[in-house]
Amino acid sequence: MKFNVLTLFPEMFEPIKQSIIGKAIEKNIVEIKLINIRDFSKDKHKKVDDTPYGGGAGMVIRPDVVYDAYKSISDSKTKVIFLSPQGKRLNQKKVEELSREQSLTLLCGHYEGIDQRVLDKIVDEEISIGDYVLTGGEIPAMVLIDSVCRYIPDVLSQASTKEESFSENLLEYPQYTRPEEFEGVKVPEVLLSGHHENIENWRKQEAIRITKSKRPDLLK
Repeated sequence: MKFNVLTLFPEMFEPIKQSIIGKAIEKNIVEIKLINIRDFSKDKHKKVDDTPYGGGAGMVIRPDVVYDAYKSISDSKTKVIFLSPQGKRLNQKKVEELSREQSLTLLCGHYEGIDQRVLDKIVDEEISIGDYVLTGGEIPAMVLIDSVCRYIPDVLSQASTKEESFSENLLEYPQYTRPEEFEGVKVPEVLLSGHHENIENWRKQEAIRITKSKRPDLLK
């Protein structure tokens, strides 16, 4: 999958290129193309914003600069997502849906926002990562990239995503590893039994118990 990211701060995306996603990039499973919106400014000082019509605090990103940055993308079939607190909440269902796309273009806002006219022209969907406001769309874009990449074939094993939190509307069961006893607390006996059916049943019951305790809304 290819991610095109329209941003004023491409340097913020270096951390996302590490670990599992970094390996996926090396294997050409994932491509992240960073497009600096500022490069398309016609102002000699590379200014991209201006005061809002009607007055008000802050500055608004100009539509022409964003549109020119968007037009530099050669993939005409890419799905354009604007990261915005006004968008639909990102959840597991949406993550899995987006992972089936061939190309996603992520538009990161800043300042007081982006001129509505260019949003109306190029954006297919607005997505929010939560009911709060951040200083820009870069961190939400990284959250979306990270969550979507995990469901792209060959980035992770299928088993790694099948039983994790939010799969089947359940939170994940507790995990244990060596040592067998830590600070007087032992690993549950069933996990040492080697009886796969009993282990599977225990994990399912623990997932239900934890979901009831922490996120009962998921069971409705």
